Parts: sequence; C-alpha cells; structure tokens
Amino acid sequence: MAPIPEIVVYHANQCAPKKCTGTRLGRMNKVKIVRNMRYIPRGSVVLNPVSEVAFSAADKENVLKSGLVALDCSWKQAETIFAASRAGAQRALPYLLAANPINTYKPIKLSTVEALAAALYILDMKDRAADVLSVFRWGNSFITLNRVWLDAYAECSNSSEVVEVQQEIMNEHSRDY
Repeated sequence: MAPIPEIVVYHANQCAPKKCTGTRLGRMNKVKIVRNMRYIPRGSVVLNPVSEVAFSAADKENVLKSGLVALDCSWKQAETIFAASRAGAQRALPYLLAANPINTYKPIKLSTVEALAAALYILDMKDRAADVLSVFRWGNSFITLNRVWLDAYAECSNSSEVVEVQQEIMNEHSRDY
C-alpha cells in the first residue's frame, strides 16, 4: 500500500463557512486545519499560485516526507496571504479549470479541494484525489473537466516540463475561445 501524505490546510478565516471547501474537508477528517502559518510543517510543499516554481512529480518525495499544504483564503485577499507564505517549498499548480459552483470553468481560480486534488492527481495519487473530491457533489466534475491536462502534467518529471506543457495547453485553450 502506498504511503499517505499528511494534508494540511492553512485557514485564513476569510471565506463563507458554508462555502469553504477547506473547512468541510477538516470536518470530514480528510485534512488537518491550522490557523497560524507557524504550524505549516517544515519541509512541506505549499500550493501557492504566486510561486514561480510549478508543482510537478518531482515534489512527490517532499510531499510524502513532510506533507502537502493548501492556503485557504478569499480570492479577493489571496495576494496578501500568498505573498506572506514563506514556509515549505512554494509551488504553483499549472493551468486548470475550476469546477466548483462559484468559479466554474474559470482558469486558475480553484477551490482548496480542487487544488489539493490536482496536486494529488499529478503525484499519481488518483485515489486520494478522488477521496477528497468525494466530499462534494460537484467534486468528480473537476477531474472529468481537467483529466487530459492532469494526465499531461502527471507525465512531466519536473517543473520545467510542466511549464512547457502548460504553455501548449494555454495556447490550445485560447484558440478554442
């Protein structure tokens, strides 16, 4: 059986509690919630959309050893929260489309659960990705919507390759619209 990484959500208390995917994951015991950045595990991989390094399969060892962290905050105040995050290895997820009811089909604006599921999927932990998404009625739509892209990112061995594939995907996606 494959090792199961610790998943931590830093919760900034900025979103509507009923709509917050991070809080719901915590209530369902799928993640550990922390409310202070000092409690982000040392050496963990922190999903941060303003990072200059793309998340890739190369992050798997760190995730298994020290954990995966998502920063849960309002997109309106995200820049401040993400800029303040210094703990762990900061990584940005590649281009994906949201499936959550608030940002459906919007690129990059993923919910916390979507970000975690994308990272787990890229690390070939597809069952764990499906498990965290299963908490939400719309959860499996995220994988369905992004499967081809997620599979392409999962085949990349490092950040540079993810950036190349992402550029191809973005060029193709912009031609479709």
